[in-house]
Amino acid sequence: MVKIGDIELGEFPLLLAPMEDVSDPPFRAVCKENGADMMYTEFISVEGLIRDAHKSVQKLDIYPQERPIGIQIFGANLDSMMRAAEIVEEAKPEVLDINYGCPVKKVVNKCAGAGILQDIPRMIELTKAVVNATKLPVTVKTRLGWDENTIKINEVAERLQDVGIKALSIHGRTRKQMYKGEADWTLIGEIANNPRIHIPIFGNGDINSPEKALEYRNRYGVDGIMIGRASIGNPWIFNEIKHFFKTGEHLEKPGIEEKVATVKKHLIHSLEWKGPVLGILEMRRHYTNYFRGLPHIKPFRTRLVTLDEPSLIFETLDEIVARYGVQV
Repeated sequence: MVKIGDIELGEFPLLLAPMEDVSDPPFRAVCKENGADMMYTEFISVEGLIRDAHKSVQKLDIYPQERPIGIQIFGANLDSMMRAAEIVEEAKPEVLDINYGCPVKKVVNKCAGAGILQDIPRMIELTKAVVNATKLPVTVKTRLGWDENTIKINEVAERLQDVGIKALSIHGRTRKQMYKGEADWTLIGEIANNPRIHIPIFGNGDINSPEKALEYRNRYGVDGIMIGRASIGNPWIFNEIKHFFKTGEHLEKPGIEEKVATVKKHLIHSLEWKGPVLGILEMRRHYTNYFRGLPHIKPFRTRLVTLDEPSLIFETLDEIVARYGVQV
């Protein structure tokens, strides 16, 4: 049984990675329904939290059906990180996660996210302060290093464990790589099998099929897998992987009726959480991913990303079922 502190996650948990502008409550709802064992919020700026900025505070929203869930924060200022930890604790997640992996320039330039990989002592200092500032289990998500010449992930893992984190998720790329090239799981495996490491180690990067999930589970000995981009437009991947682990067979792919039913649920959650204007606007980024590969889908997709009346969007989704229901 894999545990983060006292939180039981099953024998080999599948985690939904925190993704900015993606892993909000509407998206998390459909991933949870389709087998995600634990999920994380979009990352939240600690400076935004302590200044009570609406966008940051809204990301603290969690719902009973989402649990267990981690709220992820990022920042570089010691006092801000500690104050934000207290605010996160009031939101009552199961876990507080620190982002030391985001490669985006505007985050890195503030020495936050993956930027702190250039200053490991500072990373350890910040982490220790957060651990001491909250009663929540603290976890970390990071990368292998800043670039190929500064990979110190073995040292980092041990030192983070020593200051009290309860789990570590590692993306198998450096900051320099961004999301390019192939994720290197070799070092992730070394850490997972390090006899000095006793906290769960979760691997992240390039898991996009049940076969790959099984291969990497067996080859690298990680305690669980974190899935990010492969879940966008495909929340079924979690149950597909679990079914393959259990049976060695592929779960039948969702038909168009199931796909559209999931899109409708996602849209309904989006409307409820964000309101009719923003809920429609921010849902538009998902339609291409949900319907990728359908022949001649462009006219329907064009309507979905231009309509601003919920009733007309639902009518269009019903038309997609009628158009593709027999053929797909």
